[in-house]
Amino acid sequence: MKKRCFVLFIICFVFLAAGCGAGEQNDNVVIVYNWGEYVDPEVLELFEAETGIRVIYDEFETNETMFPKVEAGAAEYDVVCPSDYMISKMIQKDMLMELDMEHLPNAQQNIGTQYWQQSEGFDPGNRYSVPYCWGTVGILYNKTMVEEPITSWAQLWDEKYRDEILMQDSVRDAFMVAEKLYGYSMNTTSEQELLAARDALIRQKPLVQAYVVDQVRDKMIGGEAAIGVIYSGEAIYTQYENNSLEYVIPEEGTNVWIDSWVILKNAPHKENAERFIDFMCRGDIALKNFEYITYSTPNEAAKAMIEDEAVRNSPIAFPDLSRYDNLETYIYLGEEGDALYNELWKEVKTY
Repeated sequence: MKKRCFVLFIICFVFLAAGCGAGEQNDNVVIVYNWGEYVDPEVLELFEAETGIRVIYDEFETNETMFPKVEAGAAEYDVVCPSDYMISKMIQKDMLMELDMEHLPNAQQNIGTQYWQQSEGFDPGNRYSVPYCWGTVGILYNKTMVEEPITSWAQLWDEKYRDEILMQDSVRDAFMVAEKLYGYSMNTTSEQELLAARDALIRQKPLVQAYVVDQVRDKMIGGEAAIGVIYSGEAIYTQYENNSLEYVIPEEGTNVWIDSWVILKNAPHKENAERFIDFMCRGDIALKNFEYITYSTPNEAAKAMIEDEAVRNSPIAFPDLSRYDNLETYIYLGEEGDALYNELWKEVKTY
């Protein structure tokens, strides 16, 4: 879910609906819709050089901004990289093409078994998606700016950190924090539990400096905030830039997420899309992407090639998930569930 959107690198061009006809006139392209700064630009250049297929590349910031554009057919994308629960939603709405795994040998050989198993929760039978990146959501804190180690979501409600707290500007991630605080499932659709989570977020709001997405990373590196809710891949990057920063999975549990490649059912360039996904699953390519974006890779061949032992064994990049019994993956909650979350999130934001 994910992610980084600093200094946008324009690889080919960002196209609008009016420009999609170019894709129809030229079959030697693949049209990709991905999170911002979620691939090494050199990887796209390598793909173009090796295959002769031109990459048309567009970026989104959240699943919720991506989905309506894809659903409306505003642009004829081939390959998209949604998160777990959004993939479930797209499957239910018959928006995805079933994958032919014989055309994806690198995916079969290199993606670890545990990631295929985790994906079963939102893609039964692994019929529609190929894991690309994964991670956790946790708390990043500046050891020079807090009075004690941060171990709990409850500390995000501590008055002494007023105006020093960064929350994710994401309905599911924000509610997850409050739900885990109370011991609820982050996939609850209980109105009583959701109202309690809403009320907790409203109580917290005066303490929050900002609701942000990508800016958590930069603000924490610059010492502009003491505590922030962040994705683990971002946390790895921040520690390269500021060694006072510490990442923790709170004791109440959290979200384990997977972002995966899918091919849209109406993809105009299906074969090129398959070649693109399989290229991204090659060990050396997955390693190159990991080193650039710092989000954990499910690619076992790539992980084995990481030279820095500290990174290869990092508890942030590759945590031992068996140590936790309170982790969950987001699932699609249906249209009524989505509507309820969105309405309550509006109430939090406008309170």
